[in-house]
Amino acid sequence: MVRKSTQNDIATRKPNLREAILAAAEELFSSNGFNAVSVRDIAQAAGANPGSVTYHFKTKDGLLLEIYRRHCGPMNLRRSELLAAAKRVRDLQDRLEAIVRAYVLPAFSSGSDLAGGGARFTRLRAVMSAEGNEVARKIIADTSHAFIDAIHESLPHVPRTEIVWRCHFLLGALYYSLVTPGRVSRLSRGAADGSDAASAIEQLVRATVASLQAPALDPSAPARRHVAERARN
Repeated sequence: MVRKSTQNDIATRKPNLREAILAAAEELFSSNGFNAVSVRDIAQAAGANPGSVTYHFKTKDGLLLEIYRRHCGPMNLRRSELLAAAKRVRDLQDRLEAIVRAYVLPAFSSGSDLAGGGARFTRLRAVMSAEGNEVARKIIADTSHAFIDAIHESLPHVPRTEIVWRCHFLLGALYYSLVTPGRVSRLSRGAADGSDAASAIEQLVRATVASLQAPALDPSAPARRHVAERARN
């Protein structure tokens, strides 16, 4: 008599099955988006059956939640450690660069290094952000205020609202650099390697520091341009 598999059998059959499901889901979500991936797709990629996915994580939302929990804690901890060290730098120019690097570096860490966060997870965050995923929106641990405040301390003459805008652009550049590295290779006609993480980090840090140090926007400038345009018309 053939005995049917039970939920306990599913849990004990493969000790690493849960990890395989998490890895498969993270890869599929980061490549195809959350909505386009089914539980069956995840199970097939993990070498499991759909029942294993629902046993361990209940739902696809639960699986995404666990991926975020595993990454956000260690990634934010690493960023906090680097930020604390950066804030001890005396020279304001060097401190600003160290602060930006503290934010950027963990995102480019190896995808297998949970303590560093992982490039694959950052790609996943970018895709979830583009999709407007509500699950991701609720569970992302926000460390942005700490970095914005630290940058403002290094650039006290720049209004905090300006720094917010420029950090917003940093996040977009970070996501885009990780999601589409091949574009750099194509546009440079092979002279630059978009998948070279070390070069990407240095370019992103340098560009961000330069943008943060740019003169603040004159609030009256848009109004003056509008008046001038109306006068010409």
